[in-house]
Amino acid sequence: MPSPAPSDRPTLAQVVEQMATRMTAAGIVFGHGTHNARDEAIWLTMWRLGLPLDGYDELASGPVSEEQLADVAAVVDERIASRKPAAYLTREAWLQGVPFFVDERCIVPRSFIAELLGDPDYGHALDAWLSDRTRQVLDLCTGNGSLAVLAAMAFPDVMVDASDLSAAALDVARINVNRHHLADRITVLESDGLADVRGPYDLILCNPPYVNARSMAALPPEFRAEPEMALAGGEDGMDFIRQLLRDAPARLSDIGVLVIEIGHERPHFEAAFPRLPAVWLETSAGADQVLLLTRDALIGPA
Repeated sequence: MPSPAPSDRPTLAQVVEQMATRMTAAGIVFGHGTHNARDEAIWLTMWRLGLPLDGYDELASGPVSEEQLADVAAVVDERIASRKPAAYLTREAWLQGVPFFVDERCIVPRSFIAELLGDPDYGHALDAWLSDRTRQVLDLCTGNGSLAVLAAMAFPDVMVDASDLSAAALDVARINVNRHHLADRITVLESDGLADVRGPYDLILCNPPYVNARSMAALPPEFRAEPEMALAGGEDGMDFIRQLLRDAPARLSDIGVLVIEIGHERPHFEAAFPRLPAVWLETSAGADQVLLLTRDALIGPA
């Protein structure tokens, strides 16, 4: 247990509250791993001080030196001035408790598909659609490779392809594949959509660019700091998805399924594909952000 703080030194908890107050006053926007100022202040403070992220409660009453306070204030200054997501400052993001390297070459990983690959509350949602024949998996629009890594961890008998149009993002994906010692099971591929992948796949996971034009124009700076090509989906957000649904049947096996995240674009999806029998999967965000399509559904009328 940390010693009580000297009266002339703030505690770790007081520093966190001070930094949270500063970020709130500055109008910082969250959503890249945290959802409020206090959680982000804990993250940045613990990271800058070299303390374990899960050790805050135990260390909260401990003293912070003047030099340490200055270090924390400097990183919060950078967060406020740059409006970059905190993950770009720390060079790390966590998804389902798994750490991933991240930088400005890719978006910060936050896909709800991750819950289907590891969260005990939602991780069985795919079970009914997979079988002991599931062997080939594709993570399309892989970005930093996080979903490919989580898929390989969740399904130890499968081989995974991780593809993206961005060669820069794929360099980051390779860092994470190697970090988690999965290079023997994950192949990184550069591909424009499904054009240059292999297949056939029993499972395709895709968190594509789906933000509609109006929403793109209204994005706060934290989101505009991310690569636009990974976010912008055209006028109704469905440009990439239209091509994906046309091409997917040829890349899916006879038991294959396609899982797509579309964020808040369900109305646009249903307007674009009114007769497509999508299965909406439950995540912590509800049942309208991630959908599943079988190969049979895709080759029928849409």
